Amino acid sequence: MPKTTLPRPIALIFLALCFVAFPRFAAAENAPATDARQAYLKLIDRPRVDPKVEEKELPAPNPATLMSRIEYTTQDGQRVPALVLRPANTKPDTRLPVVIALHGTSSKKESNLTLLKTLAAKGFIAVAPDGRYHGERKTGDGTVEYFEKIAKAFEDNKTNSGTGQAHPWLFDTTWDVMRLVDVLIARPDVDAAKIGLIGFSKGGMETYLTACADERIAVAVPCIGVQSFKWGLDNENWKGRVGTVKGAFEAALKAEGLTKADAAFAKKFYDRVIPGIDKQFDCPSMLPLMVPRPLMIINGDIDDKTPLPGVLLAAEAAKKAFEAAKAADRFSLIVQEKTGHQVRPENLAKAVEWFEKWLK
Repeated sequence: MPKTTLPRPIALIFLALCFVAFPRFAAAENAPATDARQAYLKLIDRPRVDPKVEEKELPAPNPATLMSRIEYTTQDGQRVPALVLRPANTKPDTRLPVVIALHGTSSKKESNLTLLKTLAAKGFIAVAPDGRYHGERKTGDGTVEYFEKIAKAFEDNKTNSGTGQAHPWLFDTTWDVMRLVDVLIARPDVDAAKIGLIGFSKGGMETYLTACADERIAVAVPCIGVQSFKWGLDNENWKGRVGTVKGAFEAALKAEGLTKADAAFAKKFYDRVIPGIDKQFDCPSMLPLMVPRPLMIINGDIDDKTPLPGVLLAAEAAKKAFEAAKAADRFSLIVQEKTGHQVRPENLAKAVEWFEKWLK
């Protein structure tokens, strides 16, 4: 049976959703699962470029770990810096499993350094890149540039939000992560069949999108990112999510000559900035694409950014798919009781154990 941690009241909600809400969602007009993967890959596709990888050794965080900084190109004008940690007691050509860690909004790759050290100590190569307009990839302070780019995408994608256009919220970073996988599997110290991905909040959404689209990701742990955007729109529970890109959302509202947002405007915002996120790229449609690759979901039960009923809809879709493939042991759902938008240390430890179990 899948490893699932659900407090009793939440379990009752989960059962109710399984028998009532999920069938209605499943009947919605969504592309079949395989079509969702191809549609997403088509949407984010752009010309391939030479990554021009550069690597520089950095001071080791401890005697047991080596650390370096790599930089690679994903498209014209986009160079991605990333931290790479690996065990010091292995030969340079020893192929090791890898875990990539993605940060949240307004954060940077260094925020995952403690996790990288833990993973390296357990025998992994651990990698953390900066997302678009974050960390070393931003100009100015805070999230100003990031929000400006999202607001610009809202305007630029007015007539066509499809292939070839910028989607700085979520989608462009998933492209960067897929190109990071290209870079990693070309290294002599990486086991290409054992690449894991974990992310937090924004990085959690990027984790499920990337892992479901790119089958080279062998194991995925999206943290505080799994949800149903459609459920949020249908149930007036979208404000927490758009609040994470408040500056961009308010600029888009102003550009439309409006002063007050509603679910209809939130949908218009999604349609232009992250098109399909409430349809075929929503979690209930995408998560089954992970089968039979191991998937662990970690969310909080009172997280306003990922409302629990939407989380459970997505989890039920994944659970059914894993069970149908006779791979129920490869699915795990952890709902943290009395927890908002965070991952508790004991559950982060379970995520590390999940990678150890399935990648080592």
